[in-house]
Amino acid sequence: MSDTKTALMDAAEQRMRAGGYHAFSFRDLADDLGIKSASVHYHFRQKEDLGVAVVERYSETFFKSVAALVETGLTPVEAYAQAYRDAFQESETGCLCGMLGAETRGLPERVALAVSAFMDQNIDWVVGALPNDLPDEARRQGAVQVVASLQGALMLAVSLNDAWMLDAIVEGLRAE
Repeated sequence: MSDTKTALMDAAEQRMRAGGYHAFSFRDLADDLGIKSASVHYHFRQKEDLGVAVVERYSETFFKSVAALVETGLTPVEAYAQAYRDAFQESETGCLCGMLGAETRGLPERVALAVSAFMDQNIDWVVGALPNDLPDEARRQGAVQVVASLQGALMLAVSLNDAWMLDAIVEGLRAE
């Protein structure tokens, strides 16, 4: 991937995490990088293409960070929760897909589908991390609760500019 393309995706991700999909234009990204807006179109024909690329990269990065945390000895659910905490610490913004999920009905279809795929992958990952002795429906319900709790706690942490709520949810998940 070219440096310009990576820089465009980085800038778009920051803008989407801070204000949503509709909070910026290709011209804004060009201004951020000191390039012409035609250069943005060279790398991404449409904003929708950029949105999908950013969501897919975000998803890949998120799950790599969870896997790396599991390798440190954390249980899978602890690692998953810690990935949320680490993401907040690093950026002080919410989950990209949490932000975009709130505006799903106004997103281009391909971007909305990429966000939905990220959320489904989160639920499926947590289902796989929960004890196998639970019935499938209980595992799925537990996974939805974990994902929703962390997404909500992250939103509160960002809104209040205080990680306390997120830390409380992470500690509660560790205890369970």
